[in-house]
Amino acid sequence: MKIVNFSKKNDNTFNIIFDFLKNIKLNEDGKLIDFNNLDIESFILEKNFNELNETLYNFIFEIFKKNSKTFFINEENSINYSLTRIFFDFVQNSGNKPCLVIFNSHAECKNSFNHTWLKKLIEDGFPKRNILLVGVRNLDFEELEFLKKNNIKFIGMNSFINNIEDICDSIMEFTSGKIVYVSINLNAIDPAYAPGTFFPEVGGFSSREFIYLIQRINKMKNLFALDLVGINPKKDINKITLQLCAKILAESI
Repeated sequence: MKIVNFSKKNDNTFNIIFDFLKNIKLNEDGKLIDFNNLDIESFILEKNFNELNETLYNFIFEIFKKNSKTFFINEENSINYSLTRIFFDFVQNSGNKPCLVIFNSHAECKNSFNHTWLKKLIEDGFPKRNILLVGVRNLDFEELEFLKKNNIKFIGMNSFINNIEDICDSIMEFTSGKIVYVSINLNAIDPAYAPGTFFPEVGGFSSREFIYLIQRINKMKNLFALDLVGINPKKDINKITLQLCAKILAESI
């Protein structure tokens, strides 16, 4: 599996996550985590990538051409628009159907700088019927109207009460026949389990619930790429969030 770490200069977050990963010898399916077979590459972010950049575009497009599965890691969500837009272009060029599954407490459909990337992607033409938002629990009226107007499917947290297996089945059904990109913002997880995120929202997934979701998703043969963003080490407590990041990565291998 290809792993791409986006970071700013002198950022040590990924190294800490990787050190925790090294302590996980097997994932919960009993699969050996062979570090010799992990193709890890870093990309230094020297500017804001809310807008497409030719250097980044070519870098990611080549990765998609050469790898059947890629895991991206970045502290902030500023990279999301670029990654998903390049994924959209790549899959369309190959004649397949792109599908986007987003785990996030927010819909990312506002007009504000930090919460607009999904709205921008939809306006660029990403197929609306192939987008699924999971774990949303803080919408404003503007976002709700946008989602309804564009028929974007979303699953709120109440749907998961005593029903997580059935919801997983519905996610599998939704992604069937498509090439899948899964975007994970750590704020999808309750801050009791992942305090180290930028915009925490109570009432989210437990770490156990989310690990189960990732295990189910990782069994999909059509899973092409994942990203993990929203990592804020400054808010973390005893590095529990970074340990969870390593666990999510381990269960995605």
